[in-house]
Amino acid sequence: QVQLAESGGGSVQAGGSLRLSCATSGYTGSTYCLGWFRQAPGKEREGVAYFYTGYGTTHYADSVKGRFTISQDNAKNTLYLQMNSLKPEDTAMYYCAAGLMDWPRCGRDYYGMNYWGKGTLVTISS
Repeated sequence: QVQLAESGGGSVQAGGSLRLSCATSGYTGSTYCLGWFRQAPGKEREGVAYFYTGYGTTHYADSVKGRFTISQDNAKNTLYLQMNSLKPEDTAMYYCAAGLMDWPRCGRDYYGMNYWGKGTLVTISS
């Protein structure tokens, strides 16, 4: 059973940085798409960054390219999202998720992301 638990959210001013962490377990030995998603009040959940465990490849939403970096520390079984140059529009609940799938689907198959954490809140003030 894959389990995910986010941490690292908080409140920062615009232009600041945060690093989110997602403790992961249960998917050793398989190739998974790992992703960070966010949902702002009144808006749909959107994917912001993806990491494919099979190749170590990444994919980003246009809105965060150049500002966010997704990475994985295998030794710590942790997925990270480094967020720099934060903007008020980045304010949202951030979730990590995992899905067993091949690379072409990673970042394109929302419903294939079968496992979700409970989220961590990020608030950016102007």
